[in-house]
Amino acid sequence: MVEKKPQWFEIALQVKGSVIAAIYKRVLLCGAFGVLISILYHFKVPVSQPILGTVIPSIVLGLLLVFRTNTAYDRFWEGRKCWGAIVNTIRNLARQIWVSIDEKEPEDKDNKIDALNLLVAFGVSTKLHLRGEPINSDLEALMPDSKYITLKIMNNPPLEVAFWISDYLQQQYNRNCINSYQLASMQKLLDMLVDNLGACERILKTPIPLAYSIHLKQLLLLYCFLLPFQIVQSLGWWTGLISALISFTLLGIEAIGLEIENPFGHDENDLPLDAICKTMKRNIDDLISLTPTVHKS
Repeated sequence: MVEKKPQWFEIALQVKGSVIAAIYKRVLLCGAFGVLISILYHFKVPVSQPILGTVIPSIVLGLLLVFRTNTAYDRFWEGRKCWGAIVNTIRNLARQIWVSIDEKEPEDKDNKIDALNLLVAFGVSTKLHLRGEPINSDLEALMPDSKYITLKIMNNPPLEVAFWISDYLQQQYNRNCINSYQLASMQKLLDMLVDNLGACERILKTPIPLAYSIHLKQLLLLYCFLLPFQIVQSLGWWTGLISALISFTLLGIEAIGLEIENPFGHDENDLPLDAICKTMKRNIDDLISLTPTVHKS
């Protein structure tokens, strides 16, 4: 069944997922200040100062906002690429484990299933690690109780899961269930998982420089509060509404950048990590349901 796409006006009027809730108080404040300037102008107070438009040129503020938004989106897109790489690498490693590792003992198949579940556990623990959340029941069904208890006291759970997978692969090599080339190939894929974990941690722990964020907010406030002085002579009682609309535009762009610069959280505009982890689990379950037709003798 094809999911119906929302219409243009449905998206335009949608509140959920927008930044309205984050900025409406500031927008109302700017609008109220514009109304105050209109009242003062009506009573002949000399508040009309069109020359203030040259204090902060619009193009300068626009370039700062574009740079801010582009920087935040680069972080969002890099995070998405890292998670796409994690998904694909888990699929490839799971396929190699399932097909290539020889089953010499009756329990070997169960051990392979445990290893594949650990791959899902790597994804889930990475999600929790990036969100700063404790190990929860999502991982309990993916590993033995002893490993689950151990994972709860680890500072970096995904690394511990990667260690367990690596240890399993080395054991299979020592038992001659895979050869050295297969071991090297699988370990390389495991290295890629850890590399992408590190890339996600770099995004998370490298915030936008504080001085830049402060300066941009100061310029936004200055611009929004100087605007009514510039436009009150030509707009009169419309000054408050127009000031609110312009501040909505500028403050909204800044808020979007702020929301997407950390793409690993629970906000509407963050990456759908829960759905990605569920997709990993379905992929692994599908793989387990298949029976390899060729085994090593």
